[in-house]
Amino acid sequence: MRVELVTVGDELLLGDTLNGNAAWLGRRLAEHGIAVTRSVVVGDEMDVIIEAVTSALRRADAVITTGGLGPTYDDLTRDALAKAAGAALVRDPELEARLRDRAEAAGREPLPMAFRMADVPEGARPLANPAGSAPGLRVALPGGTVYALPGVPFEMRALMDTAVLPELAGRAGAPALARRTLRTAALWESEIATRLAEIEAMDGVALAYLPEPAEVKIRITAAPDRLPSVEARVRELLGPAVYGADGETLDRVVHRLLADRSATVATAESLTGGLIGAALTEMPGSSATYAGGVVAYATELKERLLGVPSGLLTANGAVHPDVAAAMAAGVRDRLGATYGVAVTGVAGPDPQDARPVGTVYIAVAGPGAAPSVVAPRLPLPGTGPQTRPAIRRMTVVHALDLLRRVMLGCEEGERGTKSGCDREERS
Repeated sequence: MRVELVTVGDELLLGDTLNGNAAWLGRRLAEHGIAVTRSVVVGDEMDVIIEAVTSALRRADAVITTGGLGPTYDDLTRDALAKAAGAALVRDPELEARLRDRAEAAGREPLPMAFRMADVPEGARPLANPAGSAPGLRVALPGGTVYALPGVPFEMRALMDTAVLPELAGRAGAPALARRTLRTAALWESEIATRLAEIEAMDGVALAYLPEPAEVKIRITAAPDRLPSVEARVRELLGPAVYGADGETLDRVVHRLLADRSATVATAESLTGGLIGAALTEMPGSSATYAGGVVAYATELKERLLGVPSGLLTANGAVHPDVAAAMAAGVRDRLGATYGVAVTGVAGPDPQDARPVGTVYIAVAGPGAAPSVVAPRLPLPGTGPQTRPAIRRMTVVHALDLLRRVMLGCEEGERGTKSGCDREERS
């Protein structure tokens, strides 16, 4: 079973709306062993829609379209499919009655234009929309079947799951597949792929690498009975670089580890300007574990607000591992937290204190008089106009990950390689 996607709408071509429908459909079909071989976006032009659909049917067994089924004159998918089928559009009395009932239930008079959604290419089968007004369509064309779905995401998803997916899965005859997405921090994508070479060689197992700044998500797809053992082996190969799974974000993992220890954290930020604090306050209820933060951007504030020795700043400048350690201990003590996290570095565009752009030091001060743990200098990559935001975002990830590793006791040695540390992060 090969399926192609055609998403319709000028707003998608112009970038006003992100094409989330295609991404969701791709994931949903893959879960049921159905291959999406191509996905295209077209504008609200009838001839363009016809060409995209008929061209897709020369390669695929079925085509799924989204968008263009509403009541306005730029909703042209139903007209295009009728023309492609050489059929007239006919008014479906049941759909018309349903549209009238929905309008009356909402306390309004239905407008004549709304009844365009009751027009169906002759010979096509309407697909009842359980979540909205515009019905879907199942249209037989030379070469295969077209399933036309609304563009509104929650309506599209409801129709896909109730009317289209069961039919496609039955036609495909493929067993359902299970998926698990593991989340990693502070490892390069190439390093992850190298470690997982044996997984890549397994029959019936597919890996996908989804990189983000300083993070990589690994999506594992396999038969449901094999997925647990494959996941366990991936975790074993990657070690504590795996911090969570599926929708579990790094800040949530950090908050959970803090809560398990009845601990709090405070942040001292220079180059990130409060981004770490923002990440740690994203989750509802984060006040239970996040004490607060100090944004000491100016060098003199590192001394005045955080107690960094002036001699240290004079001798080494603000971007130095010992300065990061002093900032972490200072914010921990002054805000009365269990842990202090500090970052100092050069986000660009110009060097600072003879340090090149991308030089970053991160420190975590533990409970009581515990010495600070300072990550090795991070030579974060990148050039051009996106360097500065990328360095700041990667610094946030590295800082939260270092705090996680300190709490788990696996911060020593090469990042992502130490074994035997506490594995509470496992989901």
